[in-house]
Amino acid sequence: MKIILDAMGGDLAPAAPVLGALEAAKTWGVEIMLVGRGEAILKVLKENGLSDLPEGIEICHADDVVDMHDDPASVIHKRKNSSMVVGLKMLADGKGDAFVSAGSTGALLTGATLLVKRVKGIRRAAMAPAMPTKAGTKVIIADCGANAECTPEFLLQFGLVASAYAKNILGVPQPRVGLLNIGTEDSKGTDLQRQAYALLQNADAKGLLHFTGNVEARSVPLGEVDVVVCDGFSGNVLLKSIEGTAMFMGSVMKRMFKRNLFSKLGYLLCRSGVQDMMKLLDYREIGGTQFLGIKKPVIKAHGASDALAFRNAVRQAMIAAEGNFTAQLEADLAVMKEQSHD
Repeated sequence: MKIILDAMGGDLAPAAPVLGALEAAKTWGVEIMLVGRGEAILKVLKENGLSDLPEGIEICHADDVVDMHDDPASVIHKRKNSSMVVGLKMLADGKGDAFVSAGSTGALLTGATLLVKRVKGIRRAAMAPAMPTKAGTKVIIADCGANAECTPEFLLQFGLVASAYAKNILGVPQPRVGLLNIGTEDSKGTDLQRQAYALLQNADAKGLLHFTGNVEARSVPLGEVDVVVCDGFSGNVLLKSIEGTAMFMGSVMKRMFKRNLFSKLGYLLCRSGVQDMMKLLDYREIGGTQFLGIKKPVIKAHGASDALAFRNAVRQAMIAAEGNFTAQLEADLAVMKEQSHD
């Protein structure tokens, strides 16, 4: 298996993606193609005591870099020699099994849509991370930032693709799909939520998915649903609120345990449990988020990803490639299309 990694994307590039790639190759034996400025990549390797390329690592030179302020719509033309665009073209041409980048979300989505292409029948790809819940399950947030403005039809498709992903990749037999809203009553929300509610309810009646109704933000981390459907703006606010709450709770616990000698002793007794909890809520442990609806796996890593996050993003890419989710999604969509005409 070959994973294509954008070595120039992210706040800590190129050091973080390069070091993350080294760890991933060492841990899982996967082949990784680092796309970016060759001299910069070699400099990182040299600074870390490596004069030669380690086994399983390959450099694919790309002169340019996509800037976070670049217009996403013009990136594939104005930045055609960038690490992101070159990497996406490599994926489209079959030179790798998945692509990972921590670069601009908008540029990555546009590039993936135009170069790698969407699955037939999908109008917009969704960025949909699987977050851990109190119930010990995972909840998929679709969409969490790729599509800030949505139509009710987009939200219906997010529910369909995320439900299919939960079945085929996460192994959930009948994923519970909820619509993010300010209340559980079907009359809540704006026109977008009310119209999307009707479409999801109709899809449930046809057996296309298992819609459980509206779900409030506070219920998402508790595991009341397996998929939460929302526009990208609301989903991004939800996701970052969960991340911020986790960071806040971590700092509060740290202060609490440092209070006195007895609290420090208490920490020693429960340290392993505390560390496990913090790992559960650490975006670096999750690694990245797949764009659901793109023909081949494209993984968006957090912009602030360090080496650990990139290592785990590569693991996410491997799982996506091994799961062959797209082929199954195409089959599911064909069945759904037939049923929708009944």
